[in-house]
Amino acid sequence: MMGPRQEAQAALFYEFNLDDHVPKDHLLRAIDLFVDFGGLRAHLAAYYSSIGRPSVDPELMIRMLLVGYIMGIRSERRLCEEVHLNLAYRWFCRLDLTDAVPDHSTFSKNRHGRFRESNLFRHLFEDVLSRCIAEGLVGGSSFGADASLIKADASRYAKVDRVDWSVPEAATRATQEYLDTLDDAAFGAATPVEPKALSPSDPAARYTGANGDRPFFAYSTNYLVDLDNAVIVDVDATAPIRQAESGIVKDMIVRTRDRFGLQPDLLVADTAYGSAPMLGWLVDEQGIDPYIPVIDKSERKDGTFSRADFAYDAEKDAYTCPGGKQLVQFRRAYKVPRSGVDAEGLMRYRASKKECDTCELKSRCCPKGPQRKILRSIHEHARDRARDITKTEAYVKASYARKKVEMLFAHLKRILKLDRLRLRGPNGAKDEFLMAATAQNLRRLAKIVPNRA
Repeated sequence: MMGPRQEAQAALFYEFNLDDHVPKDHLLRAIDLFVDFGGLRAHLAAYYSSIGRPSVDPELMIRMLLVGYIMGIRSERRLCEEVHLNLAYRWFCRLDLTDAVPDHSTFSKNRHGRFRESNLFRHLFEDVLSRCIAEGLVGGSSFGADASLIKADASRYAKVDRVDWSVPEAATRATQEYLDTLDDAAFGAATPVEPKALSPSDPAARYTGANGDRPFFAYSTNYLVDLDNAVIVDVDATAPIRQAESGIVKDMIVRTRDRFGLQPDLLVADTAYGSAPMLGWLVDEQGIDPYIPVIDKSERKDGTFSRADFAYDAEKDAYTCPGGKQLVQFRRAYKVPRSGVDAEGLMRYRASKKECDTCELKSRCCPKGPQRKILRSIHEHARDRARDITKTEAYVKASYARKKVEMLFAHLKRILKLDRLRLRGPNGAKDEFLMAATAQNLRRLAKIVPNRA
């Protein structure tokens, strides 16, 4: 038969334990095991006044922000609503049923103030990474590097030409950050080519069509990943320019070595990182094997001899052409010795014009020039090292392992829903990328360590 109508009845007292209403297999339960804010208050102590009204607990704000990034809640206004209603979120944030949730404006005020001044998000990321290292998730022998485009909070239709743009008298925060990064190798100084268009709301964002779709304003998030368990060991923001992305990888490798003592034996990356200076830095200065395809445009498609058809003799410092003739840098001695290296780090080896004129292979070698010329980089030995590695079985395995970095980007955009930034300016991009990487490492800890135990 039909049961009685369910009606709410008021009670004077309730016995309620929040912990009993959070499922044992909830993701936040597993993550809470690895969240430790013991040093948070000491890190921020210098940025709070000793007098005045007590502030919102910084640990509460960080826990709420972690909930937002872990669960893919992109709006801080909505985050406050979700924490107010969701029992698991309240439990993770150490809020009782009667505790008030901070207003969403509190996050903005602290982010642009003491959080950014104290570099708190970098501190939090490194604390979580230290826990990953302590749990044995970081091997430290093989790293992967890659970058991914993230749309900026700027309309692709609201743009101004570079020549028409001027700094307003009352510059916004994003505009001031853009001016501060004009000489930064990760942003304005990455390339001498000036952008064709700027966004009035976020001038540091770069207008790009690199994804093959309609152009948009974007930043690049750059990951340095330990390939053993796909743990992110460093992250940083740059303009979406190849020179900036390869340059920030150098900074991340040095920073990871200095702060955690991690020095990889090999670095796996795609062709964008295969420039001669990058390979030379890895091999000569860092002793890292580059599992990276070489950027090589010496292959000819007109049927004439390519550079690979010329044999290099290191002892003689000369090339030998298919006709048996030598190509050298200098054919006479100079009173003042010359290096023969141009501003781009290239050396030019030339054949004798007299020998080329009488050579039977001239039509297949240099039909449009008086003599054959070969360019050689000062980092050519590092390029040769990278070419030799690409022929090994280990390179094939490393190429498959590099897909873990791409999977992290897919997870970032599809699960954490960070396909478009919410904050503006280079600092806003760095804050979001650091918090997202922290959330991904916490999810990795929660997935691997309890199962291993």
